[in-house]
Formats: sequence, structure tokens, C-alpha cells
Amino acid sequence: MRPNILVYIDLASDDPDATGRFYQDVMRWENDPKPQGVYHRMLPGGKFLNKDGSESEISHLHMGIFDIKNARPHPDPEGVAPRFLAREGRKARIWVEVSPDDTAERILDAAVAGGATILWRDHFWGTFGGLNHAFQDPWGNEIVIWTEGGDNPIVPAYFSRE
Repeated sequence: MRPNILVYIDLASDDPDATGRFYQDVMRWENDPKPQGVYHRMLPGGKFLNKDGSESEISHLHMGIFDIKNARPHPDPEGVAPRFLAREGRKARIWVEVSPDDTAERILDAAVAGGATILWRDHFWGTFGGLNHAFQDPWGNEIVIWTEGGDNPIVPAYFSRE
């Protein structure tokens, strides 16, 4: 039996245009407004890699940005409440793997320049063998930046660990 497939993760925004530009600048993803200011599809491009490093046939996941004033799609043309951003408390987090062609430092710097707040830096999570950092974007969404550590990760001494 085929499992259900995760297709999209949507981030809430009160300004999808600005949020699309933010992620275009920070993550270098294509910002595809559908329609502009209402829903933006963020396209990271590329495909997941096979164990030998070659590209598989599986495209990377996409992310959407929806307008909190009227989250589409919905059967009611007026949408439904709530119509505000969830900035406080725990919420879903989005994990993004850093490309070998980029750095966590550049991503974090670009995020801060775009109005994000750093949640933490420089942490190694041995369970998944990754070096990670996190920020909250200007709309309250939490993003964990993860760099693959490999089989024998080199973890800087200043990193916290678990």
C-alpha cells in the first residue's frame, strides 16, 4: 500500500509578496506568485541525491506562503478566522538542509538582514548527525538550518551538543 505523500508546507504571512522576496534572498529559492500577494510557491529547484551523489528522479519539496487574511484554498470565498499570525508559543518548524554551495552563516546573515531573529546558533544534534541553527522569520515562522555532518562529523569545539 502506498503511503500518503507530503506535498507542501505552507507558511503564514500577512504580506506574501515580502515573504516570497525574503525566502528568495535568504534561501535563493524561486518565488512563484500564484496569484501574487495571495499565495506564493517557493521552488528550491534540484532533486534529491542518490547515495552516490548523483541526482535522483525525486524533486525537492516545495513550500507555499499564504495570506492570513484569506487563506486559500477554502470553500468559503471569504475564508475563515483566525486572521492573525501565530508569533508566540510552539508551532511547526521547517527544516532546511544547507546546500554544499552555500553556508549556514550566509543564510543566517541574510535572514537577519531581512528582519529575522536568531533563535540559536552552533548546535550539534548527534541523533541526526547535523550541525544546526535556527531563526524566526519576520512573520513568526521558525526555520531550522541543518548541515549534514556525515559519518565522522567535525564539530567545532564551541558548538553545543546533544
